[in-house]
Amino acid sequence: MNILGLNFYYHDSTACLVKDGRLVIAIEEERLSRDKHTRAFPVLSAERCLRETGISYSDVDCIAVSIKPTLNAMSKVAYTLRHIHKSKSFLKHELINGRWKIRSFWQWYNQHWGKGGKKPKVFFVPHHLSHAAGSFFVSPYEEAALLGLDGAGEWATSFLGKGSGKKVECYHQSYFPMSLGSFYEAATEFCGFKPNYDEGKTMGLAPLGDHTVFYDKVAKLVKIGKDGQIKIDLSYFNYQYWGGRRFSQKFIDAFGEPRKGKEFADNHLNLAAAVQRVLEDRALELCDILYKRTGCRKVVIAGGVALNSVMNGRIVRESEFDDAYIMPAAGDNGTAIGAAYYVYNHVYKMKREFVHNNPYVGNQYSNEFIAALIKECKLNAEYHENITEVAAKYLHEGNILGWFQGPMEIGPRSLGNRSILANPTLPHMKDKINAEVKHREPYRPFAPSCTVEAKNDFFDLAVEAPFMLKVCNVLPEKRNVLPAITHVDGSARLQTVRKEINPRYHQLLSDFGKLSGVPVLLNTSFNIMGEPIVESPVNAIRCFFSTGLDILVLGNYLIKK
Repeated sequence: MNILGLNFYYHDSTACLVKDGRLVIAIEEERLSRDKHTRAFPVLSAERCLRETGISYSDVDCIAVSIKPTLNAMSKVAYTLRHIHKSKSFLKHELINGRWKIRSFWQWYNQHWGKGGKKPKVFFVPHHLSHAAGSFFVSPYEEAALLGLDGAGEWATSFLGKGSGKKVECYHQSYFPMSLGSFYEAATEFCGFKPNYDEGKTMGLAPLGDHTVFYDKVAKLVKIGKDGQIKIDLSYFNYQYWGGRRFSQKFIDAFGEPRKGKEFADNHLNLAAAVQRVLEDRALELCDILYKRTGCRKVVIAGGVALNSVMNGRIVRESEFDDAYIMPAAGDNGTAIGAAYYVYNHVYKMKREFVHNNPYVGNQYSNEFIAALIKECKLNAEYHENITEVAAKYLHEGNILGWFQGPMEIGPRSLGNRSILANPTLPHMKDKINAEVKHREPYRPFAPSCTVEAKNDFFDLAVEAPFMLKVCNVLPEKRNVLPAITHVDGSARLQTVRKEINPRYHQLLSDFGKLSGVPVLLNTSFNIMGEPIVESPVNAIRCFFSTGLDILVLGNYLIKK
């Protein structure tokens, strides 16, 4: 059975292929189109998924789309009519644009299957089932509590439930405009960032502020009911009308003027800190409700809010759950995978056998392809059989490496195959990469990768964090050892690396550890600010020669400037 999973309705368009229950490939459209967080229909990624796996369009048995456009349609219409004087943008976004997106799907479908013959069956899977249920079906848990949180999908903004075997039960959903995701987006815009795009910047900014200054005020804006209902004081917001800025004048009166220039005022830092802390506290309340109702020891967290790794770290440390599974593409990109597995496991009742513990599910390029490209570009390159030893030496000497290996990662984090790497023991390295390579805000931290065997020697994290989605503390005695990856509050967004999942990256960490005594590397995404992560060797070469990178490693080839 070949299932083509698609996400395209909101943002981060993605395609994947599930063959006989195994995730064969998954690619985000942005990696191919080079339009970050693209909302375009995933024509390129769907085509690439089929081409890379040798499967023709006629071999596709069914298509799983991570949206059910008719779901809650009357609620949307009624809401629009009630607020027609303010909600014209909402009408355009939800009802008009959505209709065109579905039309684009059927046009694409008819282009490939409209001339007779076998046609794949199409399943429109509700957005939050694609998030929460789909993540559960590829988790390592036979039973788990389910927590989905995002801005909105169809009309829902949350999903509280339980997964057991091939069964998923929904306990409660909140509906727009009662949304933790939209609440956080408003704060992101207030801090001068692009909402529904730059929430990671708000999370990184928060430790620079004092959350106690505004905590009580912010806490009053967001409440959780006894069954998990999200309650927002909408008088402080405008996001519910989909027009103009996401916060109201009342928000400004309470928290000061929003950021307009490059500089941050104290109120921006303190507001970011308070909003981040309130988000974490409300998520912990939801976890407490779920734990008491399900009795499960594990939780699956999904949706765009699940990318808030600081929140996830607190859930792991402070909730009653022993551990949490968050898909590497926890946002809308992962709903393509989730919809496909919802169809496979829930609709078709097929046995759960696949665990999505390996994020390297994209396409890849061979050493032969790379060698031909190097020759075509007339580059001077060295081939090294022992490439990890050579790269470790350059890293130990303080060079910044572009590291391009094997299958591409899925999700927003580079996890060792499309990464920029550096020595985390050098105090100047964070500022150097921010200024000369990434061209981004100087306050933003960098994440560490560490062999799973050594994580307890440097980090305070009882569980594994293979997808860089659980922030933990650097051990106090190791913060001076790892200054380039330790944030101002002593935290780090850790990635733990297992040899059996990524042997080459694990070996690089080990080889660097032999030289430095620290099997840890600074790891950031192989791109510059505003661009998607590099997909191809051509993308990597272009980024290498247009930034302050010192060394480029493509497969077994090493290139210097």
